[in-house]
Amino acid sequence: MTAGLTTAQLIEKHRPTLDQALDAIRSRAYWSPFPEHPKAYGAEGAVPGSLSAAEGQAAFDALRGHRFELEQPGTDGWTGSEVSPYGPELGIEYPHADPEVLLPALRAAMPRWREAGPEARAAVCLEILARINARTHEFAHAVMHTSGQAFMMAFQAGGPHAQDRGLEAVTYAYAEQVRTPAAVEWSKPQGKRDPLELRKEFTPVPRGVSLLIGCNTFPTWNGYPGLFASLATGNAVLVKPHPRAVLPLALTVRIAREVLREAGFSPDLVALATERDGEGIAKSLAVRPEIRIVDYTGSTAFGDWLEANARQAQVFTEKAGVNTVVIDSTDDYKGMLGNLAFSLSLYSGQMCTTPQNLLIPRGGITTDAGPKSFDEVVADLAGAVEGLLGDDTRANALLGAIVNPQVKERIDTAAQLGEVALTSRTVANPDFPGATVRTPVIVKLDGAKPDSEAAYLSECFGPVSFAVAVDSAADAVELLRRTVREQGAMTVGAYTTSPEVERLVEDACLEECAQLSLNLTGGVYVNQTAAFSDFHGSGGNPSANAALCDGAFVATRFRTVEVRRQA
Repeated sequence: MTAGLTTAQLIEKHRPTLDQALDAIRSRAYWSPFPEHPKAYGAEGAVPGSLSAAEGQAAFDALRGHRFELEQPGTDGWTGSEVSPYGPELGIEYPHADPEVLLPALRAAMPRWREAGPEARAAVCLEILARINARTHEFAHAVMHTSGQAFMMAFQAGGPHAQDRGLEAVTYAYAEQVRTPAAVEWSKPQGKRDPLELRKEFTPVPRGVSLLIGCNTFPTWNGYPGLFASLATGNAVLVKPHPRAVLPLALTVRIAREVLREAGFSPDLVALATERDGEGIAKSLAVRPEIRIVDYTGSTAFGDWLEANARQAQVFTEKAGVNTVVIDSTDDYKGMLGNLAFSLSLYSGQMCTTPQNLLIPRGGITTDAGPKSFDEVVADLAGAVEGLLGDDTRANALLGAIVNPQVKERIDTAAQLGEVALTSRTVANPDFPGATVRTPVIVKLDGAKPDSEAAYLSECFGPVSFAVAVDSAADAVELLRRTVREQGAMTVGAYTTSPEVERLVEDACLEECAQLSLNLTGGVYVNQTAAFSDFHGSGGNPSANAALCDGAFVATRFRTVEVRRQA
């Protein structure tokens, strides 16, 4: 886009994509405008003007060791201490802002953005996403070296899949805002008298400044829904990244500010708020009266604090949960083991959707390979994980790096919780000797013993899973129900050939409001969701108070104000 391109031109450029996205959220069919294969980018690829793999690497390298200029108001210093989970220091300094200067600038930018209307806002947001997409190779390195994701996962989840989630939020925001017509001629018959006639106008009005509190593990995938939902509904957005994962969101802010400026809007509609070591600005910002929306992904403790204390704001939280898989029976034993092994291993289990508790009847299960005892199922699953990760090159490509010392500590102390069925091993990464790479650990627990509850009824974030022996499938479902009700769950899985057990599991998930995947044995995994089709979280259990993405996620970010005039 060249400087001075009008919103009308942006609408013409991006309206076909928006229409396709509107169709996708209605049909729930597979669709994405953003290619997920690295070869689609660069001069020979399908994405015009995009960076190639070498150009993306060079762009990332050029950022290291320098100040990250944004030219935003209120800069009172510089800060930055990111160290890649793979070892190297990034050495990037970011502007530190005085909120007394920055927040008024965000508020001042909003009136013209509100006046632009839903279609123009959507088009500008789609231009931001298109520019981000063109730099996916650069973003992949930024995500990899702040989250610890392996490169291909950082490329896909941090790139096109995150961009899909951002576009999905824009689409829902647009659909909700245009549900009410912009203007109507209203006439009420009065019998023999002249009718009562009014002209009524309806304007979506943003709530105010939105605060996005980023997470360490998925800065773009978890950040883009809230960012683009707020921006598309007319709000300004203050982005507060996790101090260990600033770069991906800082790049996002820079691109957004460039597009907004070129489209004729104030760049201060999107700004960055970084913190000095130990400053903890998320807590102070979240309760300021200017902040009217908060999006947060992270620990339950801080999520609960936000919900209790940021009372002036609409707060959207994704917190901890205990994801559970019920294993009752299967007609594809090998496929089940392979699917679970991959789910437990992907990104070292550092996903909010990774299974933690595997509930297995102590009397064993029936399979197409014959009956299997509890111990056999656990041993075979351990063997499947070992087979999957036996080659160090493949293991590094799946596991990535441990994101922080707390995850490593959970792995190291897992043996204290019960009998270890699969011991975690250290994997050397020849490209990054400073990386901590660990395979999953599986611990056996007895669900009938009260002293086991402390382990399996609390989240153990990372590559630690519990094989929990239960008395029956019915008992497994009751434990599943209790777990979701008390602790929450982003995902639930089940394997069964019994229609009765399937019905029990489905009823439990419908009643406790948890997303369910049944009998996955192929290339779709319980810890993966597809934008425009799958809902990430439900908003109906303690793990999250919102779903990504549905109408409820966007509708409360604006209000409709009516103006009536005598005709």
